[in-house]
Amino acid sequence: MIARRPPVVLLVDDDPDTLALVREYLTEEGYSPCVAGSGEEALILLDDLHPDLILLDAVMPGLDGFETCRAIKHRQTMANVPIIFMTGLSDSGHVVEGLSAGGVDYVSKPLSLQALSARIRVHLATAQATKSALTALDRSGACLLSADASGAIGWMAPATQRLLDELDLQTVAALRQACADSVAGQSRGPITVTTPASRSLELTMLESLGAAEVLFRLEWSIAGQETILLQQAFRLTAREADVLLWISRGKSNKDMSEILNISARTVNKHLEQVFIKLGVENRASAAALATRELLAKRI
Repeated sequence: MIARRPPVVLLVDDDPDTLALVREYLTEEGYSPCVAGSGEEALILLDDLHPDLILLDAVMPGLDGFETCRAIKHRQTMANVPIIFMTGLSDSGHVVEGLSAGGVDYVSKPLSLQALSARIRVHLATAQATKSALTALDRSGACLLSADASGAIGWMAPATQRLLDELDLQTVAALRQACADSVAGQSRGPITVTTPASRSLELTMLESLGAAEVLFRLEWSIAGQETILLQQAFRLTAREADVLLWISRGKSNKDMSEILNISARTVNKHLEQVFIKLGVENRASAAALATRELLAKRI
């Protein structure tokens, strides 16, 4: 059995006594603590360190905790790392500022180590669940994202990030506007955005995530190209690809005869060749292969 590595916790505070106290406690609790005496030092450490959680002092000379938190959250790899503020600032304005900067929680100084440990356990468990969900989404290849009424993207699956990284700024801006239009209720159906390379992306609203945030699916549109894609994927003739496409859409031989304006006997001959070339024995298997291929082209 492979032993799990202890969770890495980055502790950022300009007070040496706090650093020493919390570091010792975290070590005793089974964590692997790393320390930084300033916001600037923390950002340097993060060039090589990927912590599971960050404990961040709010009030520090130079780069304070709020600024440090914003700088951390601007890093793509840190987007889902929970940040807990440690602060003597207990009025609601400072709490709101910390949460707005990207923090998930705060603990008041002087610290209660038991309370701190409980908060760490909760947020590490939540972060691990989120990481597992994102990993599952990444393996599925699903391009999902959430956006609000301004078109600002709040969350995206790893596959979505990779797709957006490949797009030009004009197309990304058009996608954001499409998101804003959908959230505002100006467009209910799928929205098509065309890239400078004449490829089309289809944005589909899936469900509401709250009062002003919506979950979307983003995928390449293959409308009108299905027959060509099947022909290339399985080395079919154009007519065989037509037959396979309509099989995947649940059409009978009689239906295909009328749609393609050919005899039922000719449909059956094409169908026999499709089965041979796909290496299958029935319509269901052929339809499954065709559907899988077309779905793959949309991602």
